[in-house]
Amino acid sequence: MANTTSAKKATRKIARRTAVNKARRSRVRGFIRKVEEAIASGDVTVAAAALKAAQPEIQRAAGKGVMHGNTADRKVSRLAKRVKALSA
Repeated sequence: MANTTSAKKATRKIARRTAVNKARRSRVRGFIRKVEEAIASGDVTVAAAALKAAQPEIQRAAGKGVMHGNTADRKVSRLAKRVKALSA
């Protein structure tokens, strides 16, 4: 348990930041799920549109430090590869 005033404030800050990061991570997962559902349905145009919407959200999460940059790039790359395979 935090004893000093500064430690108590740090605890509050960490709790706020954790809540924000959880919301961002959840938002990204939702966008990824929409792309995967579109891929599963086999609709190329919907999948491409979902990927176009998901890509900036994933990159924003990486920019904010919610996920590592390489992880974000890998996710975008793999989703794009699957969408491209769908259209071929």
